[in-house]
Amino acid sequence: MALSQGLYQKQLQKLSPQQIQLMKLLQVPTALLEERIKEEMEENPALEEAEEGHEEEYQEAKDEFEESGEEDNEPDGSEDEYDNIDISEYVSDGDDEIADYKLRDDNYPDPDEHRTIPIKVERGFNELMLEQLGMLNLDEKQEKIAEQIIGNLDDDGYLRREISAIVDDLAFRQNIETNELEVGELVLQIQQFDPPGIAARSLQECLLLQLERKDIRDKNVAMAIKVLEKYFDEFTKKHYEKIQRGLDLSDEQLRSVINQIIKLNPKPAGSVGSTNKAESYVVPDFFIYNNNGKLELTLNSRNAPDLRISEGYRDMLRDYDRGNKKDKRQREAVMFIKQKIDAAKWFIDAIKQRQHTLITTMEAIMNYQHAFFISGDETDLRPMILKYIAEATHLDISTISRVANSKFVQTEFGTYRLKFFFSESLQTDSGEEVSTREVKKILSDIIAEENKKHPHSDEKLTEMLQEKGYNIARRTVAKYREQLNIPVARLRKEL
Repeated sequence: MALSQGLYQKQLQKLSPQQIQLMKLLQVPTALLEERIKEEMEENPALEEAEEGHEEEYQEAKDEFEESGEEDNEPDGSEDEYDNIDISEYVSDGDDEIADYKLRDDNYPDPDEHRTIPIKVERGFNELMLEQLGMLNLDEKQEKIAEQIIGNLDDDGYLRREISAIVDDLAFRQNIETNELEVGELVLQIQQFDPPGIAARSLQECLLLQLERKDIRDKNVAMAIKVLEKYFDEFTKKHYEKIQRGLDLSDEQLRSVINQIIKLNPKPAGSVGSTNKAESYVVPDFFIYNNNGKLELTLNSRNAPDLRISEGYRDMLRDYDRGNKKDKRQREAVMFIKQKIDAAKWFIDAIKQRQHTLITTMEAIMNYQHAFFISGDETDLRPMILKYIAEATHLDISTISRVANSKFVQTEFGTYRLKFFFSESLQTDSGEEVSTREVKKILSDIIAEENKKHPHSDEKLTEMLQEKGYNIARRTVAKYREQLNIPVARLRKEL
């Protein structure tokens, strides 16, 4: 075999500290943004809450200082790590206008009225996971990897993302070098958290994790594990006769084993923090109002106070600029002040960019789903995937995903998580594309109106939808029914 040498170019993308900070801020709910800002102000005394209009003063002071040439006289071995970052890559020209998005007082209720309402932030499951994570004896790197794993768990508690993709995410977004073995070992530890079944990669693994927490000396439990390990496909297809023959079970034994399995929770995270929904509130990130047929969008800014550079730090920067030749200690003090001021400026810009990204994304969704926001009828929802909004906003798909998964919009019809508006399409007999959300709504209506003494099987539901013109398979109907948290026909039956 001949070996050859050559020069190759490989393009790598490395996130700047500002981009990493922005991505983290995008995931922060409105209800927690105020707390996040307070934390930043506690860590950086150069950042403070105040009226607008002081950023220009800071820039003038900073420009004056840099023109004096003092930054060329840094102490040996020191380097201002912030000087090499170009903030223009993540701050658009229109960002200064973002702070003007305020809720209207003349036509609508004062949003501050919501302050008296008890707030439940939808973070119960994530908070529970992080609390249990704190009980593990992990070093800093392992803790960050584990946090990334927990962050990738979906609403049902599953880890749908591939281990290799998590390894790439850690390297790309957090500059953490790891491997699949190290991540996999941490996944196994997280799978021991409560509720049982958490961090499973599949339904089969989720159910097995729950059974393994039971007393495996119980013959029925041990046999149920064997069924899921060797006959999972047969179990899901209800081919019980094949399971019975393969394991040589009596009718009574089969019933006991199946009963063990159907008592398990296929969505272990689904019940966390949802015991009192009637008293649960979320803080919306957006408000959409219908003003005589014209939709008006506003961003909830009440948890994002106006920020500025500390006057004291700006004055110190000017004082050093006016002073005579500085000694080493004074130069070090200047570098400290500059770093704190730059960090404060970046945080202010990141907050503005966060607001700009949110309003841009929500505006695109509102325009795309205009009919729904006018009528409130779920059947008016158009098929919409992340790619459509990414193309409309010129933002990355991952950015749209972050916004959609963690933000809420309040409308006259209720408050919705943004990901509610995303759905795939399904084709009707006439060739028209309809949203899967529309199909789910019709499916839900059919089941709501059925005779509970003789509920419709999935096969019957499929026939009824096909009669209405929807080309849909039985397994798809079953999937939609499960997503709607509707049990199978035999469990819906009333005696």
